[in-house]
Amino acid sequence: MENSKFHTRNNIEQIETGSQFAPEFDKDGLIPCITVDSESNEVLMFAWMNREALSRTMETGKAVYYSRSRKCLWEKGESSGREQDVEDILVDCDQDVIQLRVKVKKEGACHRGYRSCFYRKVKDHKTGELVFEINKPSFDPDKVYE
Repeated sequence: MENSKFHTRNNIEQIETGSQFAPEFDKDGLIPCITVDSESNEVLMFAWMNREALSRTMETGKAVYYSRSRKCLWEKGESSGREQDVEDILVDCDQDVIQLRVKVKKEGACHRGYRSCFYRKVKDHKTGELVFEINKPSFDPDKVYE
């Protein structure tokens, strides 16, 4: 085992149908993470995790991600108060994507103030015009992130 939480990836059966958690991190040491509200099943956000972020998430029960732009870990809610308590950690069939099912302390997962980062949709597939799926933010990001 690579560390106490993650098993070494040995074969397809172990990865796809076995009971050992053997996540596959990409060449940059990252794995995609989709975060879902555990009550509504709404997709709240997408972020990246590295080994340390995933380990800390498992240890603390709080969602911890890795910022590619800042090159550091960030615990969701540490500056906004919009913490995410992890209810479940799911892994896809070939263990290269994580899904967190979280309970939110305060509504608003997006740094722009919206409940979900997926607040717009493509209205016209030919022109690529976007329209708001969620019309109003849950909070004012300028006040929260002063």
